[in-house]
Amino acid sequence: MNLNIIFQDRDILVVEKPPKVPCQSDKTNDTDLISMLKKPNLRLVHRLDRPVGGIMVYAKNKKSNSNLSRQVSEHKLYKEYLAIVCGEPENSKEELRDYLKKLRTINMSKVVEKDTRGSKEAILEYEVLETIKTGLDGTISLLKITLKTGRHHQIRVQLSHANLPIWGDRKYNKIFMKKKGWTQIALWSHKIGFIHPVSKQFLTFSSLPYDEYPWNIFDMNNLGKDK
Repeated sequence: MNLNIIFQDRDILVVEKPPKVPCQSDKTNDTDLISMLKKPNLRLVHRLDRPVGGIMVYAKNKKSNSNLSRQVSEHKLYKEYLAIVCGEPENSKEELRDYLKKLRTINMSKVVEKDTRGSKEAILEYEVLETIKTGLDGTISLLKITLKTGRHHQIRVQLSHANLPIWGDRKYNKIFMKKKGWTQIALWSHKIGFIHPVSKQFLTFSSLPYDEYPWNIFDMNNLGKDK
């Protein structure tokens, strides 16, 4: 598989993760992105769910890893996603605030009450870019999502809880949970922004979803690349 390495220098590497590829080695022993890059010293700064594709940054040394990890913990690393959801949101823009608890035994999360033991606050903002009525899937909408926190399965859980489950999500979309066969989730890491750990310059990088259904029925021209 040919990987799209978007940028690299002595300190960082920015790459487009293909869907279905783990960010790093896991218990499945499937080929992961670090192994595919053939750079065993890469350090993981942030994660993408295995089914999700899109932009990622890795650190190449301990100093860069420490700096970027601090930006993540302080919510200074900007992350923007694209998602196609089933249905049409009532508002064109909205902030979702929930408390999530990770269910480790089944690798899922759920929305719980604020004072639930082990819960963490999850915040995201979304903007509706386009809504289309289809013959196959009914009404579906393209959303631009900005993450304010980084919780386990956050986007998938919060949108499902808001009655806007992501197209193709076999964990949180009841329609697709019942379908047989593989369906690629319509969630993509579109843009990332951070301060370079050495130069201190603020950098942004972006990536667009593959040209396949249902992404290709929406107008992606206005998204573009970095400006």
